Amino acid sequence: MTSTPSREVPQDLQDGTVAARLLAWFDQHGRHDLPWQRGITPYRVWVSEIMLQQTQVGTVIPYFERFMTRFPGVRALADAPIDDVLHHWTGLGYYARARNLHRAAQKVRDEHAGVFPDTLDSLCALPGVGRSTAGAILSIACGVRAPILDGNVKRVLTRLCAIEGDTSRGATLEELWRIAESLMPQKRCAHYTQAIMDLGATLCTRSRPACVLCPLAASCIARAEGSPTRYPSRKQTRRIPERHCQMLVIRNPAGEFLLEQRPPAGIWGGLWSFPEIDSATDAATACDRIAGEPAASLHHGTAFRHTFSHFHLDVSPVHIRVAGLGRHVLEDQRLAWYKPGQRALGLAAPVKKLIDALCPPETAHEP
Repeated sequence: MTSTPSREVPQDLQDGTVAARLLAWFDQHGRHDLPWQRGITPYRVWVSEIMLQQTQVGTVIPYFERFMTRFPGVRALADAPIDDVLHHWTGLGYYARARNLHRAAQKVRDEHAGVFPDTLDSLCALPGVGRSTAGAILSIACGVRAPILDGNVKRVLTRLCAIEGDTSRGATLEELWRIAESLMPQKRCAHYTQAIMDLGATLCTRSRPACVLCPLAASCIARAEGSPTRYPSRKQTRRIPERHCQMLVIRNPAGEFLLEQRPPAGIWGGLWSFPEIDSATDAATACDRIAGEPAASLHHGTAFRHTFSHFHLDVSPVHIRVAGLGRHVLEDQRLAWYKPGQRALGLAAPVKKLIDALCPPETAHEP
């Protein structure tokens, strides 16, 4: 496989012009009132950057605010039970991010005396922190000249310099890092980092870039070619496979739901879910086997689809009532009876959806 020829940064952008144009645009049109832009600390920048991976700003804002209220600093996060952390992450998806946040906070507490490290290498040694996230922490919170390369920035740079190829690996990724480094100014690093992210998020968007409003339009090779949406190179699409399962929505006489904690790794790792069985398994038999309690009543609910990044999961809920508390529930720490408001648990998204339908949130009170 041949590598993509290296493209030089346009000559008129090698003298600090990119930074000057971006900063002037940011001062007038950038976003300045996002919650993580207030009271900036390495901790707040770190949490926001992790939340913003694969997730839109509008979705993240309420989660970030609730997270900061519950875990205002790195020690509070490190000392919290993982179930509480996952509970406050429920609905954001990509739960490995939350597990890594918790592990990284504990590492900061235990190995750095609760003070965030301030070098690229030491930050990248934290679970879930890569070069771009570390660069965001250093530049935004510490004013250090450290470039970033998140999805928005990759899109801006591939269009500015007409860079082809897979932006996640190999020579293309190395080329983008070289360009990002060359364009980073010596001063106002925090504002520059926020400016280039804002440009990608608000103007240089994936499908409908607003080139007429872009401060870099005059030097953008992709715009000059007349095909800005050609960049970044599109990944080959593939058919998303489908999987099917039954979820046992088991309730006891107190109206509590039987939940099962999933293994630490894998889909919904560490979260609590309804017991899951394959489509061919008899639900009544499975109920007796899992809970140690026969089904007093059983009916099948309406199936629905939950989509992950790499497959569709078609879920058929089976609503079961049992007459007792189930001998296996008392013996297995991975099983628990749960009622909304009784305790903070990280719930898989379809589980929360089903529970909310049966027990609307307005009737449940957080402790």
